Amino acid sequence: MFETLLNFLFPPRCPACQRYVEERGGWCEACLAEAAAVRRLRMAFEERDVISEAWALGIYEGALRDLVRHLKYQKKMDTLPYLRGFLHAVEEDFFRAADIPSRAIAVPVPLFAAKEKKRGFNQTELIFKSWLAEHKIPMERLLVRTRATKPQYGLSKDERRENMRGAFSVPAEKQQDVRGRDVLLLDDIYTTGVTCAECAASLKAASARRVIVLALTSGQR
Repeated sequence: MFETLLNFLFPPRCPACQRYVEERGGWCEACLAEAAAVRRLRMAFEERDVISEAWALGIYEGALRDLVRHLKYQKKMDTLPYLRGFLHAVEEDFFRAADIPSRAIAVPVPLFAAKEKKRGFNQTELIFKSWLAEHKIPMERLLVRTRATKPQYGLSKDERRENMRGAFSVPAEKQQDVRGRDVLLLDDIYTTGVTCAECAASLKAASARRVIVLALTSGQR
């Protein structure tokens, strides 16, 4: 009843074009078609050495990019229904294309503790957690960021690699939870793959069997 009343007072709209849609968090077909692009990403040798596969669900531009930015930098929680609506819209294509092991465990790319405290949340966890729970894929914090790093924006790939070198680890008490497991490594944006590769290297060092990256968005076509 509350949802019906809410929809009557504030009719749900597509986050991109503002057309009316059937339910809150929904996208119109045209805008969804522009944003959605489930695809396997290209990786350089350094990434392929530790990452088995990397997947992105959408294009990092337009409304999808704005939703991610508004969540990360402006703490706008009202973006989450649209991001989760997007996940539901592309899930069939993703699970049909990607061979995700039945006992995989999801691990988000961590923020440095001081940065997460200031922001109040890890945006990657917020985006994926409930959606993965629906698919019975547990999420656990098995990685930590061991030091603060500079923002990656504007850095070359070599500079990004140096910036992230040794920035992640699996704590000793968590290594038994990684050993022999298939890990679905989660990130909001896949750019060069350097951050995910550093995370994957730490997971492999803790004896993860395989690391598959899943990013919400990427600018890579």
